[in-house]
Amino acid sequence: MDTPPPFIRPAVFSDLPQIIRLCADHAAYERSDYQTYGKAEQLAGLLFGDAPAINCLVVEGQFGLIGYATYTIQFSTWDADQYGYLDCLYLDEEARNRGIGGQLMHAVKSALVNKGINSMQWQTPEFNVDAIRFYERLGGVRKTKERFFWHT
Repeated sequence: MDTPPPFIRPAVFSDLPQIIRLCADHAAYERSDYQTYGKAEQLAGLLFGDAPAINCLVVEGQFGLIGYATYTIQFSTWDADQYGYLDCLYLDEEARNRGIGGQLMHAVKSALVNKGINSMQWQTPEFNVDAIRFYERLGGVRKTKERFFWHT
């Protein structure tokens, strides 16, 4: 029996536990720490509050969520225009190399176009060569900059 294809849809409140699991897996994949404590409450407000700060699409597989993408709307002074910023895109290992990542990227792009946004930016660690190849195959263009963090 064939398994149904994954389904990409906007996240709903009941997805939060699985989104947090995916975030933790994503952080581990990118060699970063991730603390789950308090994330459900924080993400609930950011995703589903009165004025959501982020947008989230999820990939629903046969037995639960197998991926997600989050994005925000940012502003470029140089371009004097808004752009979409893809904050996270992650697929479980078994979901990779099946075309799902491309479908998810196109779903984010379509959601941005529907909001009147005509460009998107994102980043990935330089050691993630698989992601870099994936983004280049989609037509993504590299822009070399260093990213800084300043905790306040």
